[in-house]
Amino acid sequence: MRLDSIPEYRVYRGFMDKLTISQLAKNGGVNLQTIRYYEHQGLLAPAYRTEAGYRIYQQQTVRRIQFIKRAQELGFSLSEIKELLSLRVDTNTSQADIRTRAQAKLADVEQKIRHLQAIRASISRLIKSCRGCGPVANCPILENLNGEDFQ
Repeated sequence: MRLDSIPEYRVYRGFMDKLTISQLAKNGGVNLQTIRYYEHQGLLAPAYRTEAGYRIYQQQTVRRIQFIKRAQELGFSLSEIKELLSLRVDTNTSQADIRTRAQAKLADVEQKIRHLQAIRASISRLIKSCRGCGPVANCPILENLNGEDFQ
């Protein structure tokens, strides 16, 4: 008797290079809900379902999840990622098309950095305006947050 007899069952034959949703989540570094959400958003193709209703994924789906996660780390939204994924398979897409989208994302990031720098400067001015002693009722930081202009 073989200890690894499960692969001999007919129902599992042909699925040895496939992944269950839990295996996919583990290999992709995400949780089960993320896989389901990505499917719902159209970022992942719907899984093949066994007769018992189990989702079965192809091994290459792990790479797709890794692509999605990396793109998110770089600040791409899920809708932007979906567009990149569709461009990837469109034979009419050029590298210039992808480069244009990356440049737009860079401009967006640079705008966010400028905004955060302005916030930092404002908070720094607020901190400098407050000596850190005295009654709270006279706190210049709270007065500013209460609606008084402070430049």
